[in-house]
Amino acid sequence: MSKVTDLVLSEIKPIIAKRNDEFVDIEYVKEKGQNYLRIYVDRQPNGIDIDEIADLSELVSKKLDSLDPDPFPDPYVLEISSPGVERPIKTNRDWKNAVNKYIHISLYQKINGKKIYEGTLKSYNDEEIELEIKIKTRRKTLTIPRKLIASIRFAIEF
Repeated sequence: MSKVTDLVLSEIKPIIAKRNDEFVDIEYVKEKGQNYLRIYVDRQPNGIDIDEIADLSELVSKKLDSLDPDPFPDPYVLEISSPGVERPIKTNRDWKNAVNKYIHISLYQKINGKKIYEGTLKSYNDEEIELEIKIKTRRKTLTIPRKLIASIRFAIEF
């Protein structure tokens, strides 16, 4: 994480926790000449709604405006949102929740000629995951080393 996101996180995590929300991710990025501070939050078990996000956005905005010195080198847009149904799998909690769920994986290098897989996460450990994939009408279990995973997220099965 960057210095900005580290500082912001230390200031906003208590606000998020006090509301019983779950911090998911933070990013500070520049897109088309504009800086964005994106904070992703969720609430278990049913998710977070737009009114709850609006309330949290107001609290976080006030907190960030009060920081002295200002950690932001340039103007930015604050975006607070739910990570959505296809949220990334990052935390230990995410991994536990992903078992027996349909997921999407992008790899750094090909396995069996492919860099992208979708299937059901059957198990995981620190070294590898087992993904049940469907090939036409049959199912196959694929073992994928975790070091080859570029990104992993929940997915919707069609």
